[in-house]
Amino acid sequence: MWATIAKYLLWTKVHKDLLQTKVHKDYKVRTWLQVQKGNHNYRRHFSLSRRSWQQASGIVQPVQALTMSAAIQKVETLEANQFVCVHWEDGAESLYPSVWLRDNCQCPACFLHSAQARKLPLEDLDVNVTAKDVGLTETKKVYIIWPDDHSSEFEPAWLKKRCFSEHARAKVQEKLFLSECQYWGSDLQLPTMTFEEVLHSDESAYKWLVTLKKVGIVLLTGAASTQGELLKLGQRLGFLRLTFYGPTWQVQDKVDANNVAYTTEKLSFHTDYPVLQFPPGIQLLHCIKQTPTGGESEVVDGFYVANKLKEQNPQAFQILTSTYVDFTDIGVDYCDFFMQSKQRIIDVDEKGQVVRINLNNATRDTIFDIPAENVKPFYAALKDYVDLLNSLDNKYTYKMKPGDVVVFDNWRLLHGRQSYQAGTEVSRHLEGAYADWDVVMSRLRILQKNILSRK
Repeated sequence: MWATIAKYLLWTKVHKDLLQTKVHKDYKVRTWLQVQKGNHNYRRHFSLSRRSWQQASGIVQPVQALTMSAAIQKVETLEANQFVCVHWEDGAESLYPSVWLRDNCQCPACFLHSAQARKLPLEDLDVNVTAKDVGLTETKKVYIIWPDDHSSEFEPAWLKKRCFSEHARAKVQEKLFLSECQYWGSDLQLPTMTFEEVLHSDESAYKWLVTLKKVGIVLLTGAASTQGELLKLGQRLGFLRLTFYGPTWQVQDKVDANNVAYTTEKLSFHTDYPVLQFPPGIQLLHCIKQTPTGGESEVVDGFYVANKLKEQNPQAFQILTSTYVDFTDIGVDYCDFFMQSKQRIIDVDEKGQVVRINLNNATRDTIFDIPAENVKPFYAALKDYVDLLNSLDNKYTYKMKPGDVVVFDNWRLLHGRQSYQAGTEVSRHLEGAYADWDVVMSRLRILQKNILSRK
């Protein structure tokens, strides 16, 4: 029994060791998977300055290397029937806890296939359940008989996808969430596609969203220079996010502006809407009219710069990832609003990886809920981060033309604008909108599934 488990653990270790040095040639970019000792951190490193974005953002097929055969040789129970061990025909083995298999029974009584949803109530699950009998059906499915004589059947491919080995889990998570980032500085080669191809080609729309997830920004060209084009992109994604500024909003010089963006003044680097507990993940800006002089757009990779700050000034990074800052926004637009929130300037996950930037100097509140002695160290840390954001090595400047639509990651990128001269009439007009990452990732996965099903 234990010999089989040891063999399984050895197999996962071999695959993990191979994973450290294997270069996946299935990708069209050079990919190195690094595993840090004691901290398994899967990263891919890219240089946008060395190759065109078209090469880096081609449609990525699932990695085929190091996969197990879906054909099953035999199945058995281990450790007093608490585990089911599947022996694959290629010699690999997978262990599945009995409680997990019972929880995920695919029979109609336990699973609603029309909704792809579990029916079995958790309160009816015995966490100590063990398999009474296991085997293979004539069609090579795994069958399990449970102590109450309930029976379950599992397809080999279904089990293979849900293997608990470290490599298998990492592969599935990457496919689902596309967590890899292509960091960049002033050497960014701005990814560019046409507006129409994104609307009408699934392959182009998929490439657009994959690039958006990895690089954080894509410029679409060739839209009409009239309001309403962003609604078409919203329909392509699913829907846009409604906020207090409306389903879309007009960025132009306004009298008695209710937002600093509605002036001609310079806008410092910021993310939009940290005053919301869940800020919009995606921002879309459509250029309808552009001023002859000034009004250039600026973007910076907030994740890349945050990692630089962590290396150069760990104390500042620690302050910005632990101090909750008050944000406020009060006014009238789509309706009247009075918003308050508390955010950390740099959000990190349980592994310490940066996952969101929350920085808007205009809406940072005068109320600051920290001890007085911590205020100056906070300002010093924030100033260091802002100085890095504004470094010529880190920021990228471009100027939009009428018909351009820029779409970018509002959790990762900070954006700004150079000032321009006010005229007797509106000289610069952008239409803006938001979308949530949940909606974008949903569309990306659907497009990927549809494209792969055609091959």
